[in-house]
Amino acid sequence: MHKGIGVSPGVVVGVAYRVESVLGSGEPQTLEDPAQAPAEVARFDRAVEETTAELETFVQRIALELGTSAADIFKSHLQIVNDPELTARVHAAIEKQRLTALSALQVVMNAYAAQFARIDHDYFRERVTDVRDVMTRIGSHLSRKPGSPEDGNGAIDSHDGEEPVILVAHEILPSQAMSLGDLPIAGIVTEIGGSTSHAAILARSRGIPAVSGVEGIMDDVVAGDLMVVDGREGHVIVRPDREATAAYRKVQREFFHYKDSLIANRDQPAVSCDGTQVELLANINNLADAHAADTVGATGVGLFRTEYLFLTHHDVPGEEEQYEYYRQIVLNSPGKTAVIRTLDLGGDKTVPYLGRRNEPNPFMGWRSVRIFFENPKLLVTQIRAILRAGRHGKISMLFPMITTVEELRRLNAMVKEAKANLKREGVPFAEDVKTGVMVEVPAAAVCIDALLRETDFISIGSNDLIQYLVAADRDNPKVAHLCEPLSPSIFRVIHMVLEACQRTGTPVTVCGEMAGQARSALVLFGMGLRRFSMSPAFIPQVKALLASVTTAQAERFAHHVLQLSTSEEIRAYLSDRLREVSSMLEAIDYA
Repeated sequence: MHKGIGVSPGVVVGVAYRVESVLGSGEPQTLEDPAQAPAEVARFDRAVEETTAELETFVQRIALELGTSAADIFKSHLQIVNDPELTARVHAAIEKQRLTALSALQVVMNAYAAQFARIDHDYFRERVTDVRDVMTRIGSHLSRKPGSPEDGNGAIDSHDGEEPVILVAHEILPSQAMSLGDLPIAGIVTEIGGSTSHAAILARSRGIPAVSGVEGIMDDVVAGDLMVVDGREGHVIVRPDREATAAYRKVQREFFHYKDSLIANRDQPAVSCDGTQVELLANINNLADAHAADTVGATGVGLFRTEYLFLTHHDVPGEEEQYEYYRQIVLNSPGKTAVIRTLDLGGDKTVPYLGRRNEPNPFMGWRSVRIFFENPKLLVTQIRAILRAGRHGKISMLFPMITTVEELRRLNAMVKEAKANLKREGVPFAEDVKTGVMVEVPAAAVCIDALLRETDFISIGSNDLIQYLVAADRDNPKVAHLCEPLSPSIFRVIHMVLEACQRTGTPVTVCGEMAGQARSALVLFGMGLRRFSMSPAFIPQVKALLASVTTAQAERFAHHVLQLSTSEEIRAYLSDRLREVSSMLEAIDYA
């Protein structure tokens, strides 16, 4: 049995499908006939030409959108892709070693990586990253070619078997997460990542079990292997015996039967047992998620993560493209209501045109609004697109990673200036778009009273707030246990923010994973929270939970939790209370 981090609840038994990277780590593929070499060389040369044309377009577009300095990264990539030495090495690998073009590219990449690894200098470490990016881009063009001897782009072929498909990968990149959205995946297992990785977000948005941080799983799994994925306990079993398979299939049937039964509450109001009304909103990444939010009975979108549009885009989306995308999002959101978060890039979400920085801890470094104060044109373009889309529904704008009042004032000034410019240009936009602050940095929570004087609403991003509060990387398996949502510190900080918002009458939402976890939701409701935003798949169970408890009960639970000293005490207490309210909900909670 392998042990990892359970990031999306449930149990599934299915067959493994390995997702390899474009330049994978598998054995190089050879040509069946040496006579194929000239055609393979020509195929590689065409991919280089297409990559060159693509990069030249990027340079022009990004220089126009962000300025010439932002395009420098792609100019350096053009130099790499047109390097005669690179071409000669790949040609030689094809002709002398009889490798396919993609495998030859992989062999040359490995050689470059080994060469640069021997040089202890930051410049050369950054250079090998650029080389890998260029080769991956060339490899993507090779992989898209009809009749390619190998499929390296991580796409899933049609699956005709009876068993569900379980995705197994080293990691799921943002571009892969988006492209996998419509495929029949029943479970996900990755070697790296944690509760907020792209794999976890994909799994929770679809309501399927997932386990991350499973070291060595790619070495143990062969495509077609039968597997068990237990997303609540974080267990993965490869090639289970007959007895284990039968036991887990029974748990799987019970889990999904109960979840399916909860969907029936989609048209019922979200109210407590004694009639206290709440709003259950959805966190979404794309248009498909907006449709899913409507299907499960969400009252609106509480968090639209706009960075996924940028992460999967071939260059940088302009104002018109963003406006049209946001317009479609709000038109397809429940009640035509959506909170649109401005770009939250950095950390594990990077785009090459913003440059790269070797940071020891990127989550604590140059990310989110800190990036865009240095690249204001990109943020202004997004602000304009959001304001314009506001004409088609009820849109609010949310600023992530706010640390100081000065940052918020600067952003508010940018919104005010964008409105003035749109008005002067005669471009229609919504005057009444509200702006809000995402409280995820402890400094913002401590200074909440000052922030409330400068903003229309608050969203508490519990995922980042937890890891910053405990100074631990949530995606690092060695310290991930410290990122415990059921901890005294996180409940006390959230309680402080909720009380401040209640004093001023400021709308407040929790939009991190805590909102969709039954134990946490009980406490948050008891603290007075009335707006929860979560992955669409968890809305039916939270609605069922709240319908099973009175406001007075939840208040007693919250009061008691705030007196406890350890996470173990809180978990034990809430598990008992949740079992009293609903034993089935206790069984499918994953916190």
